[in-house]
Amino acid sequence: MLQSARRARLQGMDDKVVLACLLHDISVAGLLRSQHGHWGAQLVEPYVDPEVAWAIRQHEILRYFPDESVGYGYPEAYDDFFGIEYQPPAHTQAAFLAARKHRWYMSARIVTINDVYTFDPAEDVDFQEFEDIVGRHFRQPADGLGFDDSPVAHMWRTMIWPNNFL
Repeated sequence: MLQSARRARLQGMDDKVVLACLLHDISVAGLLRSQHGHWGAQLVEPYVDPEVAWAIRQHEILRYFPDESVGYGYPEAYDDFFGIEYQPPAHTQAAFLAARKHRWYMSARIVTINDVYTFDPAEDVDFQEFEDIVGRHFRQPADGLGFDDSPVAHMWRTMIWPNNFL
């Protein structure tokens, strides 16, 4: 996610897109892989601009659909993962068509463009590079994440205490 955010920043993207790139896979790191765009968006939605949450939610959907106008082709690795004849489920196709028409489509597409396919294992990125963006655009609850009685506080507490059964 750090490399994704750096790439977006170097491309001249605005802070919202850089923040979306920085947070886009947050649920994969702490919780889930399946539907990770939706889970991640839900996790940060109370604390970020609606465009950031929307881009995070949609990036997972958009990765299955090429957009040659911005140089995004279908990832070759997906042919290996899913098979050459794979078609995303109907709900994913419908979500893509809706996202394609949305005013923030390009924000989510930029997250997709700068997703996992662009990682360089030799590149080292420090979080401090993005502290200014997080500080300006991520609302911190006074009691801390997980203790603010938001609809997603339970998700943050799960990440804080992943093995707490009670």
